[in-house]
Amino acid sequence: MPVAPVTTILMPDRLPTREPGATHGRARVFAAAGWGLVAGSALLVGALVGYLARVPRGVIATVMGFGSGVLMSAVAFDLIAEAHNLGGLLPTAGGAAAGAAVYTAANAYLASRGARHRKRSGKQPSESEQAGSGTAIAIGALLDGIPESVVIGASMIGGGGVSAVTVAAVFISNVPEGLSSAAGMRQAHRSKTYVFGLWTAIALISGLSALLGNALLTQADPTWLAGITAFAGGAILSMIADTMIPEAFEDAHLLVGLSTVAGFLTAFALSHT
Repeated sequence: MPVAPVTTILMPDRLPTREPGATHGRARVFAAAGWGLVAGSALLVGALVGYLARVPRGVIATVMGFGSGVLMSAVAFDLIAEAHNLGGLLPTAGGAAAGAAVYTAANAYLASRGARHRKRSGKQPSESEQAGSGTAIAIGALLDGIPESVVIGASMIGGGGVSAVTVAAVFISNVPEGLSSAAGMRQAHRSKTYVFGLWTAIALISGLSALLGNALLTQADPTWLAGITAFAGGAILSMIADTMIPEAFEDAHLLVGLSTVAGFLTAFALSHT
């Protein structure tokens, strides 16, 4: 009977692996929540600057254009590309189209309730001008932030680490979003309690959304995961076109193209380092 060499016994080519247990799974889920909270906290940072400091609207618009470019790059090279790798063209295209349609329908409804200019540094209605606009703006902010957070959580599925590019892209883009929106809220005479309470709540919900994105999608079929990832990408791309680019163009005008491309290339460089 042949005997295996000693080196093979002591140093096998493949070490036995152990499936991650419940403790490891819980740690991953809470890590996803932490990264979602980190990315969402940028909204609060931007809101603090936008509400407490008098930032020129042209600067706000330029920074918003930069954030738009960052998100565009993340959608193209991380979300849509990853969805295509997971499930192919059909789930990716279908998911992205569905995400864009759902976001657009929800955004149209909220716009009719006073949230059309929720990312603008000006033009936001006060509660006296349009009753219920404060609630609509809050719901609209949630609508904008949840897809990004779910994707952060989903990026950790499979035991790998979080997608640093996605977290960085969301964080970078959230700063000008919070900055511009909070400046508009100040001009609409909304209270500090409302402004900072809103953005703190959204930062916390961002963490919760990342947690749920990881916990609920861990066992998802790759085709479904591709569709959900693309759904988030389509929603984010629609959000950029509907709410971020208009704010950037209104005050930056010809500079918006340069700032947007700068953001796009920054995120692209991050994804290739």
